[in-house]
Amino acid sequence: MAPPSFQLAGVALVTGAAGGIGARVALGLAEFGADVACLDVASSEKTAAAIQEIGRRAVAITADVSDTAQVADAVARTQDALGPLRYAANCAGIHSNAPAETMGRDQWQRLLDVNLTGVFTCCQAEGAAMLANGGGSIVNIGSISAVIANRGLAQVHYNSAKAGVLHLTTSLALEWAVRGIRVNAVSPGYTATPMAKHPDVWEHVKAYADDIPLGRLAETDELVGPTVFLLGEAASYVTGTNLMVDGGATAW
Repeated sequence: MAPPSFQLAGVALVTGAAGGIGARVALGLAEFGADVACLDVASSEKTAAAIQEIGRRAVAITADVSDTAQVADAVARTQDALGPLRYAANCAGIHSNAPAETMGRDQWQRLLDVNLTGVFTCCQAEGAAMLANGGGSIVNIGSISAVIANRGLAQVHYNSAKAGVLHLTTSLALEWAVRGIRVNAVSPGYTATPMAKHPDVWEHVKAYADDIPLGRLAETDELVGPTVFLLGEAASYVTGTNLMVDGGATAW
């Protein structure tokens, strides 16, 4: 029996690809053999160029994941430019911090529009394409904030959205299992990204390092392997799973 392959073969769409986890995951999928559409509300041309430099095809697409029409158009443009969609990694997300008792409805709604509804909107369009193509695999980026309330951070909207992403992932996995689409989640712990280094939260985030069993924050490189594994054939019998990539932080 041949050993499991961790190589990817086909077209991937990565959201949030302009920076942070999304940019590193997009490049990582290319390093493992995928051609990649890089989607972000900001320009992801830099990420696409880095992918092209290693010999894979790439396209940069500007779209807001909370806009159904823009996402549907992005999936169509991906397939027009690169071919049938086989993989998707939904990494787009925003962050803010506010006490629950004073948080405005606009702040609550905007974050949920991107971090939860945006993940559904992307999965919906990606899934429709994959069903037409005979199957595929989706990874949604969750967070340890889906299962714990982060000490010292007032982010009830962020935690709630990420918890929703995990159950959305499970629900889609079961709905699409017999139709050839696997859906899983990767939940990072505290990771040294530009979002984590925002002045609102960075002092709190740095302080968590001493409480992580592995003794440090994650680097974005460390999200590539888990995502590639769940997307590819090495995880062919894995669906509806949330893989915690947190240095052991939630095991205490």
